[in-house]
Amino acid sequence: MNLHTLPTAILKEAYEIRQQIEKLEARISELLGGKVTPAKSDKKPATGRRKHRLSPEGRARIAAAARARWARERAASGAAAKAYSVKPRRTKRTLSPEARARIAAAAKARWAKRKAAEGTN
Repeated sequence: MNLHTLPTAILKEAYEIRQQIEKLEARISELLGGKVTPAKSDKKPATGRRKHRLSPEGRARIAAAARARWARERAASGAAAKAYSVKPRRTKRTLSPEARARIAAAAKARWAKRKAAEGTN
């Protein structure tokens, strides 16, 4: 709750209620002969930094601004038509049996050459 946005009539009424509570607490402490502590609320005391939470309206405004910004980017680059197009997946390339045979023959020749070189040392 933001106190700056509440009408003054409500703030005055809240102030008067707070004054009444303080007077009643003072009267109780007179009757009981000791200090009366105010009732504890369920809230934890504010320690450290508060978490900043965005309202749904704020999130919507930010999202709308981002969409508008991206729309301007796409319009400027002329990519509006292909902005959301799905690219087809490229098919996996396979070697033909002839190409595999040529690669295997080249590998065997390399190994034969290396073994021959090692045998002469």
